[in-house]
Amino acid sequence: MPKTLKQVSETNTIEADAAGYATTRRTLCAGIVASLALPFLNTRARAALDHLVLYGPPAGPSITLAYAVGKGLLRDVADKVEFRVWRTPDEMRAGLSSGTMQALVMPTTTAANLHTRGLGLKLASVMTNGLLYIVSRNDRIVAFADLEGQSVTVPFPNDTPELIFDAALAHHRMTGKVKVERAGTPIEAVQMLLAGRIDTALLPEPAVSAAIFKASTDGMVLHRAIDMQKEWGTVTASTPVMPQAGLALTQSFLDDHPEQTTALLAGLARAAVEVNAGPAAAASQAASALELPWPVLEASIPHSNLVAIAARDARGSIETLLKAVAQRHPNMVGGRMPNASLYL
Repeated sequence: MPKTLKQVSETNTIEADAAGYATTRRTLCAGIVASLALPFLNTRARAALDHLVLYGPPAGPSITLAYAVGKGLLRDVADKVEFRVWRTPDEMRAGLSSGTMQALVMPTTTAANLHTRGLGLKLASVMTNGLLYIVSRNDRIVAFADLEGQSVTVPFPNDTPELIFDAALAHHRMTGKVKVERAGTPIEAVQMLLAGRIDTALLPEPAVSAAIFKASTDGMVLHRAIDMQKEWGTVTASTPVMPQAGLALTQSFLDDHPEQTTALLAGLARAAVEVNAGPAAAASQAASALELPWPVLEASIPHSNLVAIAARDARGSIETLLKAVAQRHPNMVGGRMPNASLYL
């Protein structure tokens, strides 16, 4: 774990003589210098991390992370801040278990599961209110009911996309009436779509925009057929808010770096606002980190519902999602609903 810098400011005393607290010129000057330097030294002390790596999936919230790092919005957090992509849920879980990942974006269902099982993890903020879409070569699919009798490929088996899709199927009494195929990752599903091996897939942004963009350059047409966020509003009889993923922090990070945690969350909140306000600039900043063309990222941002909301403030919508998943797959949220200790 990186060592923190020691606070190096010291207070110079003004010596007073017995006759009337007279001060020497030299001591007075030293006191003035110290008092002027103290605010800057304290600011420097707050950046008490040498190196921080933020991890995120190859999905929308990582645009916010990469932008925050690239624009220097996290200077108060550490001397050096990097962003790296985790490619699969297994890679993410391995990083947590080994201690190499301490600050990372993950599905809210995964955060609840790991917290309930005692891993030592808290959900700090929600980073997207949903970025899942049904993409199809079939222009006749425009509503969820149109999927009956169809085959739909879903990435990340037994993880958030499939759990959400399964809950929607159950709500519409379509379980068993849709053939659910599986792909290891969103990119794998996109490749299958472009190769004509499948017709329909459930994908997150920016994989959706990447698929549509690549198809258009190859003379093909892919349709953004169903907005799963709106569908989620139907499933839960609530507003179409799906707090799909958020920033999780390990307990050791929270214990060792409380001030850096505050600065980190503030920096990401500012980044989310700027990303939504300027998709082109954000895409340009994040393209190399996510290894995707900037036009794809720019197109994906308006569909990614990127936010940076304190998890405790989003607890209601998070619990709605967890309860819907737990009805059919209680083990995926740790066997029971997490209590308030999940939320930072």
